[in-house]
Amino acid sequence: MDQQILAHILEGRRSQPNQLIEVLQDVQEQYDYIPREAMQIVSRELGVPVIEVYRVASFYKAFRLKPAGKHILTFCSGTACHVRSSDLLVNQATRQLGIDSGEVTPDGLFSIEQVNCLGACALGPIVVENGSYHHHMTPARLRKLIESIYEKETALKEAEVKVYAEIE
Repeated sequence: MDQQILAHILEGRRSQPNQLIEVLQDVQEQYDYIPREAMQIVSRELGVPVIEVYRVASFYKAFRLKPAGKHILTFCSGTACHVRSSDLLVNQATRQLGIDSGEVTPDGLFSIEQVNCLGACALGPIVVENGSYHHHMTPARLRKLIESIYEKETALKEAEVKVYAEIE
């Protein structure tokens, strides 16, 4: 963990416990999750007990306490999506990727998360992949989406191997 990044985030906020949520948001923006070491430093610098930092970080769904996959698949479980069988989408993803909601694939490419509402009820069921909304999703379309991401990642990896081979 880069201490300079954390020092920059905390600059001008030290000894200000009311800045906790904003600091945690900035930490997550930098690291894509909130590392344990960062929670300890934030606790010390803001003058907030570490258990309080953990309580806030674990309470809000927007915060992650462990790294997410490169591609985060977010499934809406709100009423409008639920009645349109969003649970079938979650089942498709968990079967295809071999992980449960809240987990990361062993290769670090995918993670699955569920939220109560994405605010796009008329377009449900909705799946968001790294901020890109996929509306009126079906299990078949989701399977193809995941396969296409795997294909792109495989092509990228092969291109990297080729470039490194040419350098040597």
